[in-house]
Amino acid sequence: MQQHQKIRTGQFMVWLSVLTFFSVMNETMFNVSLPDIAADFGIRPSAANWVNTCFSLSFAIGIAVYGKLSEHAGLKKLLLFGMLAYGFGSIIGLLGHAWYPLVLIARLCQGAGASAVPSLIMVIIAKTVEPSQQGKAFGLIGSVVACGEGLGPVIGGAISGSIHWFMLFALPLLSLLALPLVLRTMPDETTDRKALDLAGAALLSVGIIAFALFTTLYQWGYLAASIAVFALLALHLRRTPSPFLEPFLFRKQTYLARVLTGALLLGTVAGFIAMVPYLMRAVHHMPAGLIGSAILFPGTVSVMVFGMIGGALADRKGHIIAMVCGLSMLLAGFLIVMLYPDQAPWLIAASMILLFGGLSFVKTVISASVALTLTADEAGSGMGMLNFACFLAEGIGIAAIGGLLTRPWLNVSLWTGSSGTASLYSNITLLCMTVVAAGGILFLFVAAPGRGRGTFGQTKEQ
Repeated sequence: MQQHQKIRTGQFMVWLSVLTFFSVMNETMFNVSLPDIAADFGIRPSAANWVNTCFSLSFAIGIAVYGKLSEHAGLKKLLLFGMLAYGFGSIIGLLGHAWYPLVLIARLCQGAGASAVPSLIMVIIAKTVEPSQQGKAFGLIGSVVACGEGLGPVIGGAISGSIHWFMLFALPLLSLLALPLVLRTMPDETTDRKALDLAGAALLSVGIIAFALFTTLYQWGYLAASIAVFALLALHLRRTPSPFLEPFLFRKQTYLARVLTGALLLGTVAGFIAMVPYLMRAVHHMPAGLIGSAILFPGTVSVMVFGMIGGALADRKGHIIAMVCGLSMLLAGFLIVMLYPDQAPWLIAASMILLFGGLSFVKTVISASVALTLTADEAGSGMGMLNFACFLAEGIGIAAIGGLLTRPWLNVSLWTGSSGTASLYSNITLLCMTVVAAGGILFLFVAAPGRGRGTFGQTKEQ
């Protein structure tokens, strides 16, 4: 019986890893194809980037929604719904790829469905895997996530270059083959029925989308609408007994400062990475397959190495030292692109290694420092809010960079090393450097461990 359970657990983790791999890979798979999508539909980068922005926004909202729903519905039902939504979005993309609005709808559905996996994966392992095997299970999922993020640009570029970008919608359908096997090995659950704050979720979604539209189109009506909706959301949170977002988190000053730091840094880097394929296509005339394999892939692979180094450095030398190292790598990577956007492509590839490596340091420090501000009872809601904010920032960052690529006032040569088309990308990189520097200053002088206080004067860190 023990051997039988071990085999069932092993099979369960294999198929659960398949679902995780495809859900994570879809975050980066379309990056290298954005210039092709813009060319096929005759649209600007500000519109084409919404292929990724739609996925990131619905993914971020899904992270928050599934986390709340897990308290109200069984994990098996939620996972089934999420993966079916993921598959439904993929089918829409395959059949409707000739009409751009359907492509965006497909990506919204994919993000809403794919977010079920990372939202529920840790809870699923904790509830279904034997305690003696949970360490291996968490380690396996972590490796699968890194592998999916690393291979996404390579696979996306290869398919876009050899076939067509719309075939990227077909890959997620392969993950549905694993779904029956996962569901068969998951135990049934009984849950307490509680009221779910659907109004709060709806207000949050509308406010986020309106703000993202403003960052792309620069129309003040969207910003006004976003502010109005968020004001209604704040009023709603104060009056609702069981709100969608936990109000106590917004009273924790140090927590909010660290979450804001993470959102600024991760959102800026995500937007910049989405710009790189446009740079390599417009300046270096590289095809999608080569952009994915030669430019982005070395950087994504470095995440696995630098992630381990960053964690060890944070434990041994402290969060401030690790953050300074991460910020230094990010700024060095930006500096290379800013000064030499039209030089040898290998310089851009080297900058990607620095950027992804620095990003892994920053992610480690932000997660660990945010955890310090939370008690055991607050950890679930607090870390969930951090994940939501960071995914949301990535979507907004991609939309914002797409909007900047259409601004004529940025197409001015400021450096002797860049001219013509390259100057646009050089100037946007300078803006990214400025935002990252501001985020670093916010952390080092306001949000760094030991510098802040907890809930309005009540220290939370020991």
